[in-house]
Parts: sequence; structure tokens; C-alpha cells
Amino acid sequence: FLDELPEFDARVLDSLRQPMENGEVAVSRANHRVTYPARFMLIAAMNPCRCGHAYEPGYACKRGRVDRCTGDYQARISGPLMDRIDLRIEVPAVTAADLILPPPAEGSAEVAARVAAARDIQLARYAAAGLPNIRTNSEAPASVLEQIAQPDAAGTKLLRDASETMRLSARGYHRVLRVARTLADLDGSDKIGRLHLAEALSYRALAEDLRSAA
Repeated sequence: FLDELPEFDARVLDSLRQPMENGEVAVSRANHRVTYPARFMLIAAMNPCRCGHAYEPGYACKRGRVDRCTGDYQARISGPLMDRIDLRIEVPAVTAADLILPPPAEGSAEVAARVAAARDIQLARYAAAGLPNIRTNSEAPASVLEQIAQPDAAGTKLLRDASETMRLSARGYHRVLRVARTLADLDGSDKIGRLHLAEALSYRALAEDLRSAA
């Protein structure tokens, strides 16, 4: 977990790109090069700007225009690194009204059960395909992913249109498919529908907005 992501050195952040891609990290020293397994889940948090108040109603940034302040700060995260982050979610400040709301109908235990069931589905899927070393959708090669994550006709059209509008890279395209396949697994659905793809794309839309601001 990396808190205040833009505050880390850019070289350190970009060194995460390769292990995030293939689950390995290579260490080179003099005439030696050693590769270690490094499959991990990266979770990061950041404020919209250095002061953290950019999106508050009526806020006037002392550094100048709010869009420039947020753009400069968010530009510290490189495009290639952002392209490797599948879920980007804006978390607004919690108000007093939020604190007195009743608890959600689905608690953490119920969510954990759905996640465990989805992981069992994925484990069984790849074992049946003769790939017992693959446990989750995130580990599946692109060639395998295109076979097990084929959307329906409506989903295919949405993905095609969104790829052009959002200018998705090949990596981004496959990552949307991975997330959509996982969302379908959480629903217990064999087929990826338009709603699964729409939700997967929405998690990338925030990053596209931030990149435009930068």
C-alpha cells in the first residue's frame, strides 16, 4: 500500500511497472542478473492536489487555478504506470450525514464469500483448460484471456466504441477484459455482458479524466 502516491520518487514508481506486468523483478549488479518472483497487489492512495482540498465546493487554491494545481500534481504519475492500475476510484470526503446512515445490506463477510466463490470459479476454469499454474484472471495470458472473456454482441460494441473514445492501449484493452471477466465471475455469470464491461470501463474513466487535466 503506497499512501500519497505522487510523493514517491518517479524512478521508484516506474520501477514497479515490470513486476506489475509479469510478476517478476530483476536485480542487476555488475555482471550478474537475478530474477525473483514478485507477484503482488498494488493499492495506492492520493489526494487530488498537494493540499488535498481541490474538489471541495467553493475552494479557491492559493497556487492558482484549481485545474492547473490538480494537473501538475497528478502528472507526477506516469501514463505507463497508470495504465497498469485496473481500478481507479474517487473517494469523496465522509460527511456527518454519511456517518448516521444505516449499515449497508451486504457486509464484509458477504463480500468476502462472493470473492472466495469467484476465485474458486477462476481456479477451476484454468485447471480445466490445462493451466493449473494460473489461479486468477489477472495471471492469464492475453491469448487465453481472449478465449475465456468473450463479451456478448452488445458488450463487444461497447468495448469497441470505448476503445476508440478512451484511446485504450493494447494493455488497457486486455485489462478491461480481465476486470469484466472478474465482475462476471462475482455475478456467477458464464458470459460477460454489457453491464460488466460498462463497470470495468468506468474504473478507467477516472484516470482518463485525470490525464486530460494534466
